[in-house]
Amino acid sequence: MPGRRRATAAAFVAAALTLTACGGDAGTTAGPEARAEGEGCIKDFDPAKDYFPVKSTVKHAENFTLRYEKSYQVLTVKEPFPKGKPESYVLVKCGAPKPELTGELASAQQVTVPVRSLYSASTTHLPLLTETGTLDVLTGVASSANISSAQVIERVKAGRVTEYAKDRTLNAETVIGAKPDVLMTQGTDDPQYPKLRQAGIAVVANAEWLEASPLGRAEWVKAMAALTGAEKRAGEVFDTIEGDYRKVAEKGAQAAKAGKPVEVLPGTMYQGTWSMPAGGSYAARLIKDAGGTYPWAGEAGTGGMQLNFEAVYAKAGQAPVWIADQKWKSTADAVKADSRYGQLKAVSDGAVWTNTKALGPGGGNDYFERGVLRPDLVLADLFALMHPDQAEGHSFTFYQPVPKA
Repeated sequence: MPGRRRATAAAFVAAALTLTACGGDAGTTAGPEARAEGEGCIKDFDPAKDYFPVKSTVKHAENFTLRYEKSYQVLTVKEPFPKGKPESYVLVKCGAPKPELTGELASAQQVTVPVRSLYSASTTHLPLLTETGTLDVLTGVASSANISSAQVIERVKAGRVTEYAKDRTLNAETVIGAKPDVLMTQGTDDPQYPKLRQAGIAVVANAEWLEASPLGRAEWVKAMAALTGAEKRAGEVFDTIEGDYRKVAEKGAQAAKAGKPVEVLPGTMYQGTWSMPAGGSYAARLIKDAGGTYPWAGEAGTGGMQLNFEAVYAKAGQAPVWIADQKWKSTADAVKADSRYGQLKAVSDGAVWTNTKALGPGGGNDYFERGVLRPDLVLADLFALMHPDQAEGHSFTFYQPVPKA
């Protein structure tokens, strides 16, 4: 089931950063000339006019909020990284004067929007750009190794996108030299972030992975749209995803009610420990909405429980469906990875599935890239593998069966 690709969290501290109306500040060379003339910018500022005719409404996400004023928005990330304090960013419409704010917003980072250049710390950001037609703002990625998107890979090869953390260590000099409008984090901290802020680079947190609901994670497309000015398109994209997700969830609920939920076994062993999703987690919600269940579905919490194989086998060893996350070509590979897997019913005479159907040229998994924005497709796959008799002809996007050896 869904895993994460995040770095270890450390201290993330808010810092003041004020960008002038059309980009840049005294600490950078970026200015109005660096932006497309007039594109998305206010030409004759009217303080009484509402410059956000299309406003995003946040319905499912719990870790960010958007508040609109006439010429700026306030994007607040409640937990920018695990146990981090809330951070607010003042997103000022290009061409509008920077607002003079008091209280907690007095020292908030001010970012001119729509941004023209964005550095991304996570592959989950990429679909937020490609699906809203704003990929042109992407000028940097941490590493291209795990990218699945052909569009993004092509931009990297063409030199239009820079890699700034190839060895998993953020190269502050590379970022500062490029002067992007924003570096979007992956919901973790980095000791280099204060250095970037001091150099005039806005650091904005994207902590979608802390959302427990699939639709909550997907709704972060609206947070990205607040930066790129793609509110209308983001709303359309999300509404479609939400509608399609609910349709599959309704089928899952009906299937569970008609008979009983399909027993599944989620996850795999890593270094001798099985990470089992708690009952309030993202993975648990997907299993439930697909019409499935597992022995730990009633456990409180939104994270994972660390169990040994014996504990897992005692409760779920007879589950007919195993939903794994490894690049196995056959069940023989699973048993080779850990001989105890051979004791599982799903391996001997059941069904083993992995979320590795869509891999990029460098081995990056599209499940962890596009799957976060498209839980409707993930859920459709899960419903089909749990209820094959009700999903004949389903074309799988992320999951594939592991052939029996």
